Amino acid sequence: MIRLKDVARQSGVSVTTVSHVVNGTRRVAPATQVRVQRAIAELGYRPDSIARALKSNRSRTIGMIVTAANNPFFAEIIRGVEDHCFAHGYSLMLCNTGDADARQLSYLQALRDKRVDGLIVMTAHSGPDFLAALARQPLPTVLMDADPTSGEDIAVVNDDSRLGARLAIEHLLSRGLTDIALLTGPASHPRSRERLAGALAALEAAGLRPPASRIVATNLMADGGHDAMRRLLAGSSPPQALFAFNDLVAIGAMRAAREHGLSLPDDLSVVGYDDIELGRYLTPALTTVHQPVYELGAMASAQLIERLEHGRPLEPVLRLDPCLVVRESVRESLGEPLRESVGEPVQESAVESVNSPSSSLSPSPSH
Repeated sequence: MIRLKDVARQSGVSVTTVSHVVNGTRRVAPATQVRVQRAIAELGYRPDSIARALKSNRSRTIGMIVTAANNPFFAEIIRGVEDHCFAHGYSLMLCNTGDADARQLSYLQALRDKRVDGLIVMTAHSGPDFLAALARQPLPTVLMDADPTSGEDIAVVNDDSRLGARLAIEHLLSRGLTDIALLTGPASHPRSRERLAGALAALEAAGLRPPASRIVATNLMADGGHDAMRRLLAGSSPPQALFAFNDLVAIGAMRAAREHGLSLPDDLSVVGYDDIELGRYLTPALTTVHQPVYELGAMASAQLIERLEHGRPLEPVLRLDPCLVVRESVRESLGEPLRESVGEPVQESAVESVNSPSSSLSPSPSH
């Protein structure tokens, strides 16, 4: 194993000087730096990252706990987090829990043992033991897909799901569609609750109240959408339209509708949520609510790195506005000529800091 003293001997300087070059803790003459760096390259010296973390109390590593890294929505979030971390010299340690309480607790302890500098947590369902352990741990933490919290040194980054649901429902109503089914997520899911509240408020504003049979909970996966659509189709008559609380649910529901012999969008119009890449390649291409997923991930890591690098307090709540992407899965209004959809957002997403409207943070460039 190559050590600092070996590098010092090779370059003809003191161990202290080598340490300053490696850690950047003091200015060293350029010629001396070159000799030390040449010796490092020749000997193949690699700093002990664990020892450096112990000495500096910083690992320049952020830990991230997520539900399922293979979900397209989570994958794009992770990409936004990782890109921002990499650009600022931080590594990302990713833990995929499958929403299992035991794994969440185990990974939380493992990340602390690895001496990560901060945490980003994005799990759809968290048990009381995990939430209690999260509240007790001392690391600055950013929560995503979560309810606002009053914990110390904790931020929450989300999209405005009430607004997104309202955009979806108002779009369906604008096409003359009033018999609208809602394919929700579990009642415990914070964003699902917000989307349901936003959808019901938009329907109520139009003088509509869907019967309980038109509101079906799913697991927010494609198989859940497929099963939910089959349950709707087992009733006396299919709905005119449905708003699925994410694109995976919409995709599963569209498959079930076709299996039942329905034509899309003539017999059934569909709006999803998230705007995952697959949606634009469906037939018909999926009209959806664009959630700025990459930007949410970048904003979460930006919050954490600002806190770590400059001591800037975490914003308690930060929100990004979604927007509607009009494609082909919703029929045109009766008597209205067909028009080609460009599949672009009809409004720009914007940052809203709930507790600090003048926040200087802004989302990363659009993906």
